[in-house]
Amino acid sequence: LEEKGKQELLDMVRSISDIRIHYIRQKEPRGLGHAILCAKQFIGNEPFAVLLGDDVVYNDEKPALRQLIDVYEKTGTSVLGVQEVPREKVSSYGIVATRGTSDPRTFAVADMVEKPPVEEAPSRMAVLGRYIITPEIFEILERTNPGAGGEIQLTDGLRALLKIQSIYAYNFEGRRYDVGDKQGFLEASVEYALRRPDLRDGFLKYLEEIVAKEK
Repeated sequence: LEEKGKQELLDMVRSISDIRIHYIRQKEPRGLGHAILCAKQFIGNEPFAVLLGDDVVYNDEKPALRQLIDVYEKTGTSVLGVQEVPREKVSSYGIVATRGTSDPRTFAVADMVEKPPVEEAPSRMAVLGRYIITPEIFEILERTNPGAGGEIQLTDGLRALLKIQSIYAYNFEGRRYDVGDKQGFLEASVEYALRRPDLRDGFLKYLEEIVAKEK
């Protein structure tokens, strides 16, 4: 890129590549709780963030994870990123039962249940792919038995953690996309493209032409 004089692209590549990545492969599909347990050797005795790749959150002012970190810095305990989902969707998520606090977006977690039937769900507040978790979770996950789907569920581990320390849920601000869902993936692709000044006009014109043809 430097030889071809493509400085803008070169600057972009440099800006996103100056990081260190450590990874470990989960060798069998034993659930999110097990996947997190696999990372114990990297994390040690530190609080850590979990970001699920199939949940993308857009907020042009403050990323969802930064919002959770702010809550953690006030509480010093685990924080779950939540948003309210439609009633028919609650059986697809971990759902929390909450108690209100002085902050209208922050809730004390009273209980959690993984993918409950609609009629048994304690609320419509779903945990959506963003967590700050304290390291005590590792010892708990090591003795957590398989739960829903025969997997070691993070929700079950968090319920056990709740017995020894407080957990908070934060109703984060931002547009959340479920890119593990075909519709969600398409919506994210279109809306992110329309937010880019270098793509918006041409892409919007293309979409308008497609819609006109469909009519």
